Amino acid sequence: MNKLKLYIIIAFCILTNSINAQQDSKAIKIVENAIEAMGGKSFLKSISTLYCNSETQMDGRAVNWITKEMIPNKGSFEILYQDRTVYKSWYDGKLGYQLSDGKKVLANQDQFKDKEFKKNIFNELDYLDTSLYKLEYVSIEDFESRKCNKIKATLINGKITYLYFDLKTALLAKSETVKDGEANSFSTVIYGDYNKFKKLTYFTTMRFGSNADAQSAKIIELFYNEKINETDFNSYL
Repeated sequence: MNKLKLYIIIAFCILTNSINAQQDSKAIKIVENAIEAMGGKSFLKSISTLYCNSETQMDGRAVNWITKEMIPNKGSFEILYQDRTVYKSWYDGKLGYQLSDGKKVLANQDQFKDKEFKKNIFNELDYLDTSLYKLEYVSIEDFESRKCNKIKATLINGKITYLYFDLKTALLAKSETVKDGEANSFSTVIYGDYNKFKKLTYFTTMRFGSNADAQSAKIIELFYNEKINETDFNSYL
């Protein structure tokens, strides 16, 4: 190899690394802007629990979804129909459980496989943790009459999620998680109608799929740093 070709290769590598560094820096800045729009990093880090009560329709019936989260990775999901629990699953920080005939049983642990990599209530804070995620800026894309910054977030276990942040509000508009073994198939969630809950700016609507008639839910109650304690994740012992 002559010296000229060697210099060209070196220059190309330097340029490529420089571009990648700029893209990573841009992706980080976009997530930081989203955190600022939600209330700021120090404020979000001060939140140790999050309680959400959402209304939705399942099989033509009005039901409520109750989600509870406690830092770093405890969580529960409960479906209520006419004030009666018809389904519940939860993670106590080590293992996942669910109700079966009113009794606590071990759940399929695959559905909780990402929990060990969660350190904060809000995913936006985890995205900035380089021990958890690699961020890459992708492009500006149109989404439902909005322009969004698209970011690729790769979790250390290989899970890939594409994040779309609204250029005007800086807030998350959509997430697409690549399904296991299906490179072009996504699990999509669309977020909207951001409102203020005291100091926290948070979405109030979720749509699970790209189609307009996909299942949706609306948050009717949201509390942070209240209504939750350790016993919520050791229920039905």
